[in-house]
Amino acid sequence: MLELSDVSASYGHGRALRHVSLNVADGELLSVLGRNGVGKTTLLRTILGLMDRANGSIRLDGQEIGNCRTDERARAGIGYVPQGRGILPRFTVMENLRLGLFANPDAGGRLDETVFELFPMLGDHLHRLGGNLSGGQQQQLAIARALQTAPKVILLDEPTEGIQPNIVEEIEQIIIRLNRERGISVVLVEQNVAFAREASQRFIIMEKGGIAASGDTGDLTEDLVHRHMTV
Repeated sequence: MLELSDVSASYGHGRALRHVSLNVADGELLSVLGRNGVGKTTLLRTILGLMDRANGSIRLDGQEIGNCRTDERARAGIGYVPQGRGILPRFTVMENLRLGLFANPDAGGRLDETVFELFPMLGDHLHRLGGNLSGGQQQQLAIARALQTAPKVILLDEPTEGIQPNIVEEIEQIIIRLNRERGISVVLVEQNVAFAREASQRFIIMEKGGIAASGDTGDLTEDLVHRHMTV
């Protein structure tokens, strides 16, 4: 489904991602773990084409997309929920959702209304400004907007960060449902090791812009967590 080969990326003169190679199978959930500042967000931004300087091969469904623009990668099937959610505060819930349709020409301008089954709150607040939603509601809207693109793979950057505790478990279970029931491949940047173990089939741990450890989720031992994630 998604394959990176020897991918590097830089901010200015500083190398932020170093020779990363990984693959995500069709219908797989891969957790990306590591301390702050090790390149996790840069990895997602590189996959989507948001870095000014990047090289290496990125393939989606066997097609090279490493030289494509960000909008072309979105249309090819990559959805993205950024850290901080990226909701437009002066746009309504409906307007934020409709933004996702720009990357899904096959939708014919029609919303995927199954998101209202996943997130009933959104259907009740379609005309409410995005900036007036709570953090948890904005995260639901960000995921629902990404689903409007009909993604083959969705990139989630710490989707439970800064969310009120009573909403965290709900969002976690929806992410699992999207993967298990809809078959959407997921690349999940996460600090919550317990959730990573529950949700993912495989993991990587990043350090200094590269992959320090990887394996099946059953191999995510406390020793690995202590060595690569304890501050």
